[in-house]
Amino acid sequence: MATDRFDRNAPRLDQPREVRRTLLPRPSFNPETFGRASEAFARFMGTARFLVYMTAFVVLWILWNAAGPKDLRFDPYAFIFLTLMLSLQASYAAPLILLAQNRQADRDRVALEQDRARDERNLADTEYLTREVAALRIALRDMATRDFLRSELRSLLEEMEERGVSVASASEPGDGSGDQPAERDGARPT
Repeated sequence: MATDRFDRNAPRLDQPREVRRTLLPRPSFNPETFGRASEAFARFMGTARFLVYMTAFVVLWILWNAAGPKDLRFDPYAFIFLTLMLSLQASYAAPLILLAQNRQADRDRVALEQDRARDERNLADTEYLTREVAALRIALRDMATRDFLRSELRSLLEEMEERGVSVASASEPGDGSGDQPAERDGARPT
């Protein structure tokens, strides 16, 4: 039967696992702090100062172990210990540099997403403004301009003069004639 094939004591997939207890507590660290430290280390390793320091260290190591007092030499000619130290330094440097590059790639990805969103908003705003300008142009085609109104008023004035209707001339703005109130009963305005 189908139920005979399955072990009833086996853990089920639809239920969460039990938390296992360990003898030693797991070390915890702040990934942000560790990431910042790795970036600082990667930046330092990419400088000329690091290369000068490393070169001076290796030259002093070789000089001490090749030309120093025989009883104080700790790494004979093959410099096995120096090779081991440089290999250890490289084995730690490579993952730290990769971690720093991953963090930079994450920052670049976030900046790219923000730039893309800003560009989309700018494009939407530009399209909206283009539609508004087009609507204003369409609306202005049907609107009477100042020159059109002047020509129509002149033609009406000429038509009225032809019919014999007298039209009083309005004063032009700025000539001073319409700026003061009219005098009444000989009194001057104050």
